[in-house]
Amino acid sequence: MKNILLVCLGGMSTSLMVQKMEKAAQKDNIAVRIWAVSEAEAHNNFNEADIVLLGPQLKFKYNEYKKILGDKPVEIINIADYGRMQGEKVLKWALAILAGKE
Repeated sequence: MKNILLVCLGGMSTSLMVQKMEKAAQKDNIAVRIWAVSEAEAHNNFNEADIVLLGPQLKFKYNEYKKILGDKPVEIINIADYGRMQGEKVLKWALAILAGKE
């Protein structure tokens, strides 16, 4: 099972993305745990995550998170995919990144 952490400023907008991603995972029978937290809670969740996806509004935190997480993938969700809540597309993208790490 893969663990995908989404981080945004308040954790609210990413909650909807989590729902869309979970729906896509269920449709395709993909075993994955996806959850969203606010930027303030992110550090308490890093150890559980296989990949950390940042909402576009946290683009400014990318380098900081990359430094903290080392080899763990950290990516910024495409603003168009985020705005349109393209959960299936974001899920497949995250899983492709993880597949490349193995």
